[in-house]
Amino acid sequence: MVNAFAPLWDPVKLTLELATITTLALLVIATPLAWWLARSRAGWKEIVAAVVSLPMVLPPTVLGFYLLVALGPSGPGGAIASLWGARTLAFTFWGLVIGSIVAGMPFVVQPIRNAFAAIGERPMEVAATLRASPTRAFWTVALPLASPGLLSGAVLGFAHTVGEFGVVLMIGGAIPGQTKVVSTAIFDYVETIQWREANILAGGMVVFAFVVILSMTSIEKRFARMRG
Repeated sequence: MVNAFAPLWDPVKLTLELATITTLALLVIATPLAWWLARSRAGWKEIVAAVVSLPMVLPPTVLGFYLLVALGPSGPGGAIASLWGARTLAFTFWGLVIGSIVAGMPFVVQPIRNAFAAIGERPMEVAATLRASPTRAFWTVALPLASPGLLSGAVLGFAHTVGEFGVVLMIGGAIPGQTKVVSTAIFDYVETIQWREANILAGGMVVFAFVVILSMTSIEKRFARMRG
């Protein structure tokens, strides 16, 4: 029985690794960006917000194509890969990480930005009167108050990475043990008429999606109580 499920576990394990690394990287990048978008008075900040949101509206094939070019031998990814003797970051696990970060950015930035915006000016003003530096106020006041938004962003970023198909297929293909994640594994099993394997993975994704929706509902209710 264990051997029968071993081929199915490999893409699941790779997907979890990809989603975990991507989510952590997204939180590190998206949190300061969301803070700036929520607090800045710069007139061009909405242009930055629009660029960040592009992956939400672009067809995955379009985003995947430009990522493939950027990660390929002639792009920045090729230059980076040459540092350790490789030719490209495309069709590698770390290429998937980079692509997943780009594709998942708006799903993490937006809820965190909304959470920071909902805090308002008052808590930060109070922290300033208590002689807290802006950095200390951010860590001790803003982040705790915005924690539901950060949690929402983390859940959405993780879920989006797990479910992403188009971009992943474009820049990673389905190389076993390297880039064959659950979404591409299901596609591969369907193409080769392995219905049992496809059904097991697809059923697992349905359960995962249900848990994500339930989690998001709970987070939103908690956020609403905090604002109330």
